[in-house]
Amino acid sequence: MNTLNKTTVGIAAGVAGTLFLGYCIYFDRKRRADPEYKMKVHERRRRQRKYQNAVRNASLNDYEALQRYFAQEINLGETLIGRGEFENGVVHFVNALGVCEQPTRILGFFQATLSPQVFAMLIIKLQEFSNRANAEMNGIPKIGSANSIDSTDKPVCYVDGSPSTILIDDLE
Repeated sequence: MNTLNKTTVGIAAGVAGTLFLGYCIYFDRKRRADPEYKMKVHERRRRQRKYQNAVRNASLNDYEALQRYFAQEINLGETLIGRGEFENGVVHFVNALGVCEQPTRILGFFQATLSPQVFAMLIIKLQEFSNRANAEMNGIPKIGSANSIDSTDKPVCYVDGSPSTILIDDLE
């Protein structure tokens, strides 16, 4: 019998797969049972967090890196809004405003160049970002409405609890 039939090949493949799986389970249990395993994992995670914090702090102190990040986020936002992905584009604009030296000037620019609906989305995302940042800093969530109706029945956007001068006619 020089030829192997399909059944023999299938059984051999099944036995080989089972043996390999057993091998993996055996050595995984052996590795986890090692008394130094948890200590090694904890140390590796601590080093990784320390490295990530150092990189994050270095990039926040580097003015040129902040400028590159700002330009990158603005470009990504413009590209995504050009494609019609307004939500994602607004998120990138909010990221850029987070590192901007003069966010009020950029907001004025956005007000002049973006459609009122997209600008309203930007203001709402800024409010969400502000609430999240306040909650992280204080440990207490600061809940506020992104849109409110004043006495003239026109929606007014509120950023950080103070009304802005931007009137939004329609959000849809």
